[in-house]
Parts: sequence; structure tokens; C-alpha cells
Amino acid sequence: MPVKKYLERRPDISVSVASSVENTLKLIEATSFDVIISDYQMPGTDGIGFLKILKEKGCAVPFILFTGRGREEVMTEAFDCGAMFFLQKGGNPRSRFTELEFKIREACGQYPAEALVPEKRLHCNTAL
Repeated sequence: MPVKKYLERRPDISVSVASSVENTLKLIEATSFDVIISDYQMPGTDGIGFLKILKEKGCAVPFILFTGRGREEVMTEAFDCGAMFFLQKGGNPRSRFTELEFKIREACGQYPAEALVPEKRLHCNTAL
């Protein structure tokens, strides 16, 4: 998965990937995550539905919707449901992945100067 490969080039980022909402929920129950990144289109439900499930379960982990769906109503609904960021895929992958990395760090309260401190390890869960 290109986004995983790109993010894990940094020693302070670890990415777990799940193939469905159900698998992601199992991961979240078993492991602590600093941020959750989700696509909009997934098997079983969409990213907004996934976010609603997380909120119903009391999950307060920052949520980033990283999707190819660029409609304004999707973005508005994502924010209304509690997403921290909405990023569109497409265009230059390196630019998009760099923006995603920045948003992950922002969501975790970690800025580039702190990224070199080894004990500050990010764990990103993606359900793409």
C-alpha cells in the first residue's frame, strides 16, 4: 500500500492497515492508536458511517478522512460527525502523502521538531 510505505519511511510513524471496518474495530480494541485514517468508500459502510460507529463507541482518537470523494457535502458531513481533517486523494501522490503526514502530526500534537525524538512514536491506523 503506497500510503503505508510513504508514511513508514519516517522512523517515528507506524501504520496498521485493516481491510474492513470490522477488522479495524478489532484492532482499535486491541491496540492504542494516535490517529485513525479512513477512506470514504469501504466494504460494509462508508467513512462517515465508520466515524459514526467510532463516536457511538466513545472513541476519541483523531479521525482523518482521506478520500477520492471530493464532494462538498461529504466534507461537510465528515466535519459535522467529528472528523478532524478531510483530505482528497488525487494529483501528485508525494504531495498528498506529505500533506497527510503533516495532518497526522497536527492531529497528534506533534510538530516536525519533535518528530526526531524516538520516544514519541506515532501509530496510524488506516482502513483503506
